[in-house]
Amino acid sequence: MLKRIVQACFLITGGTLGILLIPDLLSILKLSDNPIINNSYVSAILGAIIFYLITFWAVDYVNGFIGWAEDSLIKVPVTDILFGSVGLISGLLVAFLIGLPLNAIKVPLLNTLAPILLTLVFGYLGFQVGFKKRDELLNLFTNRMSKKKPGEEESEKAASRSLKILDTSVIIDGRVADICQTGFLEGTIVIPQFVLGELQHIADSSDVLKRNRGRRGLDILNRIQKELAIKVEIYEGDFDEIQEVDSKLVKLAKLTNGILVTNDFNLNKVCELQKVTVLNINDLANAVKPVVLPGEELNVQVIKDGKEYHQGVAYLDDGTMIVVEEGREYIGKRIDVLVTSVLQTSAGRMIFAKPKLLEKAL
Repeated sequence: MLKRIVQACFLITGGTLGILLIPDLLSILKLSDNPIINNSYVSAILGAIIFYLITFWAVDYVNGFIGWAEDSLIKVPVTDILFGSVGLISGLLVAFLIGLPLNAIKVPLLNTLAPILLTLVFGYLGFQVGFKKRDELLNLFTNRMSKKKPGEEESEKAASRSLKILDTSVIIDGRVADICQTGFLEGTIVIPQFVLGELQHIADSSDVLKRNRGRRGLDILNRIQKELAIKVEIYEGDFDEIQEVDSKLVKLAKLTNGILVTNDFNLNKVCELQKVTVLNINDLANAVKPVVLPGEELNVQVIKDGKEYHQGVAYLDDGTMIVVEEGREYIGKRIDVLVTSVLQTSAGRMIFAKPKLLEKAL
């Protein structure tokens, strides 16, 4: 079908150019006096035949170009096309309005060259502004055009706050799926397209560890989307002027007034500086760890020596590290210990203890 359309366009173009150019060609060849040849119908037919013959060579190239353009446009989000087109039309309108006074100036250079340059420059600038500022424009138009009744603004804010934007680290971590399954994370899960791209890049890495982490992240997303009763949306937009994925996430959270879910300590600090609400999975894990008070008794297995002399290290089931004073000689054994102090750090909770046997000996 596309091939026939291209051939029809070539025939129409050839017929039109034949009517316009063949009479001049006949004049050069001094054949314009012949009424049979010098006829508009004959000129159109000759031009159409010439261009039809050209289609046998050019039609495959034209079809390939149209197919490439079609595939490219299909992959582009509709908001990018819409706001890019609006920006282009606005730029062309500005160029036309500026060109009107120049047409009144009787200078050949201004009458011919200036309108072309204005059209190119303002058309390009308009398209770039509309394309790169699409998210801000969409947010602006939504706020201006929506007429909110009393109480609707609060409900709209609550709806936007229900958006939970996942970053790459929390997806690879995997615990977010279990949190969603238990119902502690509610609302709509938003997965940006640029995060998916980063995950795919990690999954295609030549490094085995990175490749496994990336594939696990993709499996976690598949589980969240198909197995859990929670709404999942893919954000198709991008911020081409921003290179870092973390900065894109912060910008998206600001535009949508959503909440960023991460376990990246540095991203957590950036969000706090830029007044973006963030949920840190590590903070949640630390908050739900069992509270241990000095003087309590625990039964642990010492598995390795500590940094200081005669220290041993053990772990609780939730991963909390226990530093056992004078515990080096108990490595590989399960012993009872008494908690002496608890230290809360940015990396988690650390417990200091000493063997109960040592306490009895004293």
